[in-house]
Amino acid sequence: MTQPAPARPRHIPVLGREVVAWLKPREGGIYVDATFGAGGYSRAILEAGNVSVIGIDRDRTAISAGFDLVDRSNGRLTLVEDRFSNLAEVCSAQGAPSVDGVVMDIGVSSMQLDEAGRGFSFRSQGPLDMRMGQDGPTAADVIAKASEADLANIIYIFGEERHSRAVARAIVAARKDAPITTTRALADLVRKIVRAKPGEIHPATRTFQGLRIFVNQELDELHVALSATERVLKPGGRLIVVSFHSLEDRIVKNFLNERAKAGGGSRHQPETAQRAPSFAVLTKRPVTAEDDEVLSNPRARSAKLRAAERTDAPAHAATALPGWPTLDTVMRGG
Repeated sequence: MTQPAPARPRHIPVLGREVVAWLKPREGGIYVDATFGAGGYSRAILEAGNVSVIGIDRDRTAISAGFDLVDRSNGRLTLVEDRFSNLAEVCSAQGAPSVDGVVMDIGVSSMQLDEAGRGFSFRSQGPLDMRMGQDGPTAADVIAKASEADLANIIYIFGEERHSRAVARAIVAARKDAPITTTRALADLVRKIVRAKPGEIHPATRTFQGLRIFVNQELDELHVALSATERVLKPGGRLIVVSFHSLEDRIVKNFLNERAKAGGGSRHQPETAQRAPSFAVLTKRPVTAEDDEVLSNPRARSAKLRAAERTDAPAHAATALPGWPTLDTVMRGG
């Protein structure tokens, strides 16, 4: 007699208990899981009470995999394939121009890393793709087109790789002989340039991180998504962000700190011209994972959770994006 296939292990989101605790879902509330992924946060929010969730993900695979949870949610979960920077437009289209809470888990998902064909990981052979969505240039396209100076900047700014110039120089030299189109080819090339001592991270870690963030415009997306959240949250609504490296966490920290203080006034302007704080920061220091969670999920080791509550003040004007390389500019050749 054929035995049934074992059930797929239930996805446990990083800091899942803490996310729900800080979110404090209200009965009848509407919440946005802005980076749906494997649906762990959405599931936990739905289980916390009689609430509705709008799940957003640019990855069509993640949306498709979430249909089973939609079916089991009794109409309380809606999934939308889109970038989380567009969450204000998504919410409006779903008839929820204002919501009670937003959760974001920034960065690449374990599902994406584990699928060799997506090209995110240097640990397995696959096409050098790295796109979270289905459109736009791949990492291989960027490597083939970008100038040496642009490559060095991408790897240094987004990957924080101090050997970025040497890596960029090696990439440009290698692509003259043959296109660099696979994860293994790039990882092997970087390994010859960046030396790692036993116990340190893989030599290609930072280069792959830099390319992935750049290809997906992740930091620009985060900047825009934070401002969008400020516009859609109701007074008393909460924003919860889980990030996994210093670049993301710094953006979230600076955004919340800037929004949590009065600004805009000076000795040259009247007191009434000052902007009232639009957020109250709830986590003075980031929340990190307990030892038991890190033991069961090593990825949780680097996770940092920040939470804030929306005030009733008007949203501040969106700040300009930093002047780092952009995908459009680099692919146009400057």
